[in-house]
Amino acid sequence: MPSSSPPHVVEDMPHVLQLLSDGTVVRFADYDTLPPPSVPPALPVQWKDVVYDATHGHGLKLRVYRPPPASCGKKLPVLVYFHGGGYVLGTFALPNFHACCLRLAGELPAVVLSADYRLAPEHRLPAALDDAAAVMCWVRAQAVAAGGDPWLAESADLGRVFIAGDSAGGNIVHHTAVRLGSGELPGLDPVRVAGHVMLCPFFGGAERTASEAEFPPGPFLTLPWYDQAWRLALPLGATRDHPFANPFGPESPALGLGLGGVALPPTLVVAAERDLLRDRQAHYVARLKAMGQPVEHVEFEGQHHGFFAVEPAGHAGSEVVRLVKRFVYGNSN
Repeated sequence: MPSSSPPHVVEDMPHVLQLLSDGTVVRFADYDTLPPPSVPPALPVQWKDVVYDATHGHGLKLRVYRPPPASCGKKLPVLVYFHGGGYVLGTFALPNFHACCLRLAGELPAVVLSADYRLAPEHRLPAALDDAAAVMCWVRAQAVAAGGDPWLAESADLGRVFIAGDSAGGNIVHHTAVRLGSGELPGLDPVRVAGHVMLCPFFGGAERTASEAEFPPGPFLTLPWYDQAWRLALPLGATRDHPFANPFGPESPALGLGLGGVALPPTLVVAAERDLLRDRQAHYVARLKAMGQPVEHVEFEGQHHGFFAVEPAGHAGSEVVRLVKRFVYGNSN
């Protein structure tokens, strides 16, 4: 009787993981290839980790960042933040993502909730999107349940919640917005989502755009990596035109106002001039504007994909913080 073949590698993502033919995933400990961030200015921000979803043994956590109370005594807006990593790597505890959230919490100022979510390919989409929905339900629970998180009770204005994310986290923002707007995600009252912030959102599509075809590889995003991340993250057999990747693919839900479309609160899309995905982000903004959705698009000259997470304390990172501050406080009424 012939012996079965041993498992072999079917996807090899250097420094991140290997997917074997039997479905086993081998993750490597040295996947964090981002350069260590420069230390942001000393900020009097407290943080702690809490479990937001203990169901099914997930034990998923988020990190709560709380700056000092506002001098006027008013509670602060809330920024729910989802990290990047192509849906295949990352955690809120990585130094770069932690530094981003420290700056946002201390300098906006705002209460920041930086959430982990299940990663692919162990948990293919929509697992991460379901986890984001669970985060929003957790936020609502803090507003309505007795004995909610004391930091939120003391400092957070849950009538001014903004959902934000970088790269794959920006993609999560889009899908969370659609679920909320379509009613797929139950209402969050008394929590009010006042806006969305998408930093270099990680969108996809089967057909190459001009920026994908013409731009040289970025230091932290190449076309082979982009293709592989989507292969690992999407449902088995799906193409990059799946709605999880392509918000305007053939099977994606309508986003225009009226006719069953989804009404969105104000959205800020931050892009980078040298991002391979720049054209996809610009197309996303143009389509939303054509549909009557309130959206602002700011492109950073000379920057690459994920530049805020790569160097949170750099000059461009400081401009991102100022931009997000203006957007949050300009849409907090």
